[in-house]
Amino acid sequence: MSSHESAPQPAHRGVREPAPYPVADVAGYLAGRWSIERTVRDLRTGTHGSFRGTAGFRPDAAAEAEAGDEALLHVEEGRLTWDGTAYPASRTLRLRPRPDGTVEVDFADGRPFHDLDLSTGRWSAVHPCAADRYEGTFTAVTADEWHLEWRVTGPAKDQLLRTVYRRLG
Repeated sequence: MSSHESAPQPAHRGVREPAPYPVADVAGYLAGRWSIERTVRDLRTGTHGSFRGTAGFRPDAAAEAEAGDEALLHVEEGRLTWDGTAYPASRTLRLRPRPDGTVEVDFADGRPFHDLDLSTGRWSAVHPCAADRYEGTFTAVTADEWHLEWRVTGPAKDQLLRTVYRRLG
């Protein structure tokens, strides 16, 4: 389930959110390679960490061969440092472009995750995961930078994840 958010985002701890950068074609905007800087906070325990790595948005050759689908694979790879210990970490998502410039985002196994529409430069998405709830805010800042914040609440999690993506080369 997703919803469009047109109201300005509140400032976080006195930091003003940048003005959104409207994007007519999400898949075209995201295509390529991005650096990732993510902070992760467990609000229940006070534990925190960070993720540093890269994200690639590239054509999904398998989906195109199977169904003529022009999907993009979103592959993140890097290192998660959690409570002082570093681990390799990765994830893969699939983006399915729509004719109106939006995309449907699925997990790698095909399960639906959320929609993404950056036509105003900002988008909010909600994803229930078991009894937990993921609320995401996507903000395109410039042609070469976008921000993502996930607030995760529920019986298993109380987390805040903030990510900055910057285009590489």
